[in-house]
Amino acid sequence: MRILVISDIHANYTALEAVLNDAGSVDETWCLGDMVGYGPDPNAVMEQIREIPNLTCILGNHDVAVIGKIPLEVFNGDARRALEYHERVLTADNMDFLRSLPSNLKVRGEVSIVHGSPRDSVWEYILNTLSARLNFDHFTTPWCFVGHSHLQCMFQLDLKTDRVNLVPIKAGDPVMLSPRSILNPGSVGQPRDRDPRAAYAIYDSEKNIWEPRRVEYDIPEVQQRIREVRLPEKHAIRLAEGW
Repeated sequence: MRILVISDIHANYTALEAVLNDAGSVDETWCLGDMVGYGPDPNAVMEQIREIPNLTCILGNHDVAVIGKIPLEVFNGDARRALEYHERVLTADNMDFLRSLPSNLKVRGEVSIVHGSPRDSVWEYILNTLSARLNFDHFTTPWCFVGHSHLQCMFQLDLKTDRVNLVPIKAGDPVMLSPRSILNPGSVGQPRDRDPRAAYAIYDSEKNIWEPRRVEYDIPEVQQRIREVRLPEKHAIRLAEGW
């Protein structure tokens, strides 16, 4: 099957729309969480997500916070301001949808999907080979797809040497998967790898192929909406620079 893998949309509807259009027809969509937080469009994003057929969706830390299961005080000031705004404007239906979703690791075929990490489904970032190695002991499937870091990357465990390598990947270049790997599709709505284009991936579950992808979208339009609803200026600036 051809599966769309998305994560960290962060209330950026324009970026989400660009990704869905660029991905084209897929058999399933797996969303790894953080649909809200930072951006100006929480309701539009939630309504679009809810309409996606054959959807598997889990919660990220911002999603868990906006439904009251994590104190907003644990977030930095700018992130907290956005969550407070989202908490005020999200519709009851969208809140109910978020409350219906799990936040723990979920297994889909040969893949474990989780927002943060297999060790800590909500909070831990997998940013380097050390944190990746510690997490390989916490899932049993050949592959694990994670979000949270906003970085499009791939960690490969060498089963002979028990060492983990950060594998270079490039948007548009498919990768043939071999056990075992941790893969991140990157962030749809707020990339942090100095590439401002929306990031996502296509996973072919029959051929075991992972294709990281990027697509441009109208960043100034989103920046304007951020400023119109008086969210922190930082959230507008970083979109153009990918940090």
